[in-house]
Amino acid sequence: MADIAGRTAHRSPGRAQAHQVLDALGDRPSATRHPLIAAAMVLPLAALLAVVFGGWDAVVTQASSVAGLLGH
Repeated sequence: MADIAGRTAHRSPGRAQAHQVLDALGDRPSATRHPLIAAAMVLPLAALLAVVFGGWDAVVTQASSVAGLLGH
């Protein structure tokens, strides 16, 4: 058992250094971000890309199809 505990406690130097850099910059990602916050971050970019690349009609068509399936 002691051998297993010793191996699991070892971290690779590159990974530890990356965590130190992220901690110093304050940019360490949060594993507990709320899904609504994530959606609020992504949806404006998704809408912008849809408009820029001309996919807005496809987005509207898919949204209306999903709404029809849901009965709204």
